[in-house]
Amino acid sequence: MTGRSAHELIDAGDGRRLERFGEVVVDRPAPMAEDAPRDPSAWSTADLRFDRYLGWTSIADDEPQPWIVEDGDLRFELRPTEAGQVGLFPEQAPNRAWIRGALVDAVATTGSAAGAEATPAVLNLFAYTGAMTLAAAGGGASVAHVDGSRPAVAWARRNAELSGLADRPIRWLVDDVETFVEREIRRGRRYDAVVLDPPSYGHGSRGSTWRLEDRLDGLLDRCAELTGDDPAFALLTAHTPGFGPDRLADALAGAFGRRPSEVEAGELGLHARSGARLRLGAWARIIRE
Repeated sequence: MTGRSAHELIDAGDGRRLERFGEVVVDRPAPMAEDAPRDPSAWSTADLRFDRYLGWTSIADDEPQPWIVEDGDLRFELRPTEAGQVGLFPEQAPNRAWIRGALVDAVATTGSAAGAEATPAVLNLFAYTGAMTLAAAGGGASVAHVDGSRPAVAWARRNAELSGLADRPIRWLVDDVETFVEREIRRGRRYDAVVLDPPSYGHGSRGSTWRLEDRLDGLLDRCAELTGDDPAFALLTAHTPGFGPDRLADALAGAFGRRPSEVEAGELGLHARSGARLRLGAWARIIRE
């Protein structure tokens, strides 16, 4: 279904969030929604509900099917996942718009790392279903889209097809992020910009364990080797408790040789139609002056 905005947060409270993705209303957990719901009557409109130990239930009593939403000039296929996600993070919409604006400036500058003035090279790590990748590709960049999940990368390619971007210069890479970055450094490859949305916890290649608090600084340092200390832009986001704007800003500043005051940072969040506010994480970013 198409024709409506991609997302609207309807209400949040009692540890849950009620939101509309296109035409489908979804009720799912939100641990940060600690207050009482502001619009109790709205929750009966849910088409899909996710519970941690029960999984997904459909009000229509049939198997939930994928559906399409439009976000500006991009289109995304959404579907329920075992983790309670649907394939799109609406709180990242302002960052997707920011990437496009940053690319306008990057395209206008001379001498991109890729050697083509009008085609900045963007590295997107932990790229999931590709919203940031498509924002960058739609803004004129070539993109290395890296994620360790083969189904997620296939899903991202599907979104590129739906968005009319299948022919753009995107490298779709199923790989461990840290392993890939090390390999690119050895190859001498360079990028103009980097985008990262790392998870709190995960498993890397050869049985290694990823913990954000242990590995983030080292990964950022290695990314700076790929872009240099003055990238066209760098964007770091996290949904991990304890990693607020100041902590992300300090990490980004340290890796790219900036003062913390030179890093813009803020909260990831959504405002509900009911007036509720949902805090979902943090972001930090730098842009070439």
